[in-house]
Amino acid sequence: MPSVFTLKKGLDIPLLGLAPKTLVKAPPPQTISLSPTDFCRLTPKLLVKEGDRLAAGTPVFADKYRPHILFTTPLGGLVRSIVRGEKRKLLNIHIEVNDELAPLTFNAGKPQDLTREQIVDTLLQSGCWPNLRQRPYGIIANPADTPKAIFISAFDTAPLAPDLDFILTGQEAELQYGIDILNKLAPGGIYWNIHSRTLENAVARQVKNVRMHTFKGPHPSGNVGVQIHHIAPLSKGETIWTIDPQAVIIMGRLFATGLLDTRKTVALTGSCTPQPGYISMLPGYPLYRLTQIGVFNPRVRYISGNCLSGENVGYNGSLGFYHQQITLLPEGNHQEFLGWAKILRSKTFSISRSYLSWLCPKKQRPLDTNTNGGERAFVMTDLYAKVLPMDIYPVHLLKAILAGDIDKMEALGIYEVVEEDFALCEFVCPSKINMQEIISNGIDLMIKEMS
Repeated sequence: MPSVFTLKKGLDIPLLGLAPKTLVKAPPPQTISLSPTDFCRLTPKLLVKEGDRLAAGTPVFADKYRPHILFTTPLGGLVRSIVRGEKRKLLNIHIEVNDELAPLTFNAGKPQDLTREQIVDTLLQSGCWPNLRQRPYGIIANPADTPKAIFISAFDTAPLAPDLDFILTGQEAELQYGIDILNKLAPGGIYWNIHSRTLENAVARQVKNVRMHTFKGPHPSGNVGVQIHHIAPLSKGETIWTIDPQAVIIMGRLFATGLLDTRKTVALTGSCTPQPGYISMLPGYPLYRLTQIGVFNPRVRYISGNCLSGENVGYNGSLGFYHQQITLLPEGNHQEFLGWAKILRSKTFSISRSYLSWLCPKKQRPLDTNTNGGERAFVMTDLYAKVLPMDIYPVHLLKAILAGDIDKMEALGIYEVVEEDFALCEFVCPSKINMQEIISNGIDLMIKEMS
């Protein structure tokens, strides 16, 4: 098996607003939000009520069908409000921060002294388990399964993605502790994947007890699904777990100290960010608190995550559980008069050579969220295959999903993909098709029919 994979398909979008490698001090949160909607295909069961006082590490809700999977509060405080949507769907639990109660402690220990059962129990009780997701389907891993391997992408190639080498520096001990813990969960080992640009003295290259592979190429080479496809493709009946490096650090802290500490370093990015940089914050941190460092603008889209696969949470939203980036872009809620007739467009990015902007392909541009047109007929094109470095037929898979053909979905690779793998296809789509939604519907159908 080669240790270096060169991917030529893909696309790096030259978006303006990359975060410089400087730390920005964020104001402490007054409230923290726990959102069951952060977890794909989860039916939550609420464990608290308004007015309850919680210590850090207390379970707030659980998986209805797997009640041993708990979701805990990272900070202590008072349950201020519980927000529900249509059909009483649980949307948010807002906790007013107040650390009067001592945080809960969990069983800690050195990896070599712990059994797999003890590690799994601690991860479940502390609420760290949801950091482990499984392929296929991208859902929270089943503790009863033994995965083929655990994959960790130690780099991110999404637009304006955070520099993980910068983030990991200074946290080497916690990272290695977490890696050693994960090795107890997967007999097949840990696949630690880095980019060819990673410096020789970077933290990512010093990690031990892993199978290290190097990737070259544009986005989406940083997607863990693409890496799995090229290193250990999934077959029907197999399971692989994935986790991001900062979650590994959180697990390392948990087993080293016995305390739940979910702090992560988040990149504040986007052309509408007056003070881009890196911020230390917790999942559920309210974005409106960032107004104190001057990032509020009513004509801005607040995205938790990257601009391709992140979530539009709005000014009153919060940082998602799995996200390590906040992107602020101009809202594209405007129409361009005779835009179809403007053929020069030297300031508009395009994957084709339709505009003069192709002469400066790497020039960073302040793109907005305008789709420049509405949905139209889904035509056959090879454009998607140019940005998807996987040996599948994207159009055929999408049409099999739309037709609800389970057999063809299996044959065309539904087990290997999740929504983010089709984000670039959606970006370049001339028909303006919401491909990530189609993939999500296909995964839902597979879970329903194959369970």
